[in-house]
Amino acid sequence: MSTGPAASDLFAGRVARRTALAIAVLLLCGLTLALGYANKARCATGPIDESGRSTIFDTIKDSDVCYSDIQLLWLGRDIDLHVFPYIDGGITDDGTLVGGAVEYPVLSGTMMWLGALGADDDAEFLRYTALILVPFALLTAWLLFRLAGRAALLWAAGPPLVLYAFHNWELPVVCTAVGAVYVMICWQRISLRTRAVLAAVLLGLGFCLKLYPGIFVLPLMAYVMTHGDERDEGRGLDVRGALLTAAAAVGTVVVVNLPFALAGYEGWRASITFQQMRQADITTNSLWYWGLRRLYGDNADSESSFQHTVSIASPALVIGSFALAMWLGKRRYAAIGVFPWVGVSGAMLCGFLLFHKVHSPQYTLWLIPFLVLLEVPWSLIGCYLVADAAIGVGVFRYFYAITSGGSVEMTENVVQFGVWGRAILLVPLYFLFVRAGMRGIRPAPSALPRSASGALVPAG
Repeated sequence: MSTGPAASDLFAGRVARRTALAIAVLLLCGLTLALGYANKARCATGPIDESGRSTIFDTIKDSDVCYSDIQLLWLGRDIDLHVFPYIDGGITDDGTLVGGAVEYPVLSGTMMWLGALGADDDAEFLRYTALILVPFALLTAWLLFRLAGRAALLWAAGPPLVLYAFHNWELPVVCTAVGAVYVMICWQRISLRTRAVLAAVLLGLGFCLKLYPGIFVLPLMAYVMTHGDERDEGRGLDVRGALLTAAAAVGTVVVVNLPFALAGYEGWRASITFQQMRQADITTNSLWYWGLRRLYGDNADSESSFQHTVSIASPALVIGSFALAMWLGKRRYAAIGVFPWVGVSGAMLCGFLLFHKVHSPQYTLWLIPFLVLLEVPWSLIGCYLVADAAIGVGVFRYFYAITSGGSVEMTENVVQFGVWGRAILLVPLYFLFVRAGMRGIRPAPSALPRSASGALVPAG
């Protein structure tokens, strides 16, 4: 009796179900983005003043939790004047950006300029920018679904996308990082080196958007150097492949940045100087401000000493966390035969979020793909989302309480719960990421038996 038609029908049914689930993920992502835009657009309604600012923005941005960096930065960076960024800009001695300089890497600055084309006020700027950002969120949802199945709903329909999708320009950079993982895992028909070079280009583009994907190049190099999931005891380290991966990332960064540096070095350099000068203050939501600062006094000398300590301790601990993640990855490689580059990348991101002097609320969007891709407990993810919501909502209510002269005790406690909750949870996530398997991914080929020639041998 033939089983061909039955097997074919079963396969067709699985394809149909998976297609329906993919469509559902995209539709839910679209709905979540609509809710996110509606939330931010509450600050961009009503009368517009002569500068192009919605008059309601300063009144309700904190009390109604509809603040966004996008709407705020319509003024103060010459965006409203449609000045192309970096070329004629600079930074003053007190850290004020002038002449079109912005505080972000060049591709984010270029997106800011594109969003302002045709806009005459901050409401239009928010709307046009949202239209630019939406495709990146949808593409990320699709890529995550292809990689991890229904776990992609955490990205597509989770609270962080409502809170932060249009808070800043994070969606493109998240898309590049997820795209790099997708290329490495799903494009198996091309060689490991070629996949790594393409992934490195995406990570280089991510570096030109918001820097952080650049740190993932190091574990990717280690993955390539150890032949990925194609481990063969007879081969040595693929140093050439690792160097090609690094060259692709560095080359991408140079090609993208060089025209800006040549056209206006001071404006280009201003974005770097601005971040170097930024201090760990009440707006940074970091453990430095809410923890270490309490050991210092309130006078000017104590504040200066505190900032100096942070300027040394923060980068030292961030780099130390990167080194530890790579060492843990090496140990994991010795145990399972595959360097866990995605898990190590997630751990490095945890170290950065934990120890960097700035931990803006929207950085949660950077972390969500790793929570989707890596098999960490859902209970831990739920706890992190609660702590994140305490920051995403509480910090603005806290600012409102301060400026309105009301009681700040309750809202300050909410903020501290969010700050310390996230910080505490990042520690177990750091170690779990390195050891976690990939959701929806079959065991690595290296875990299967091979013939003497290295070809996979059918089970049994």
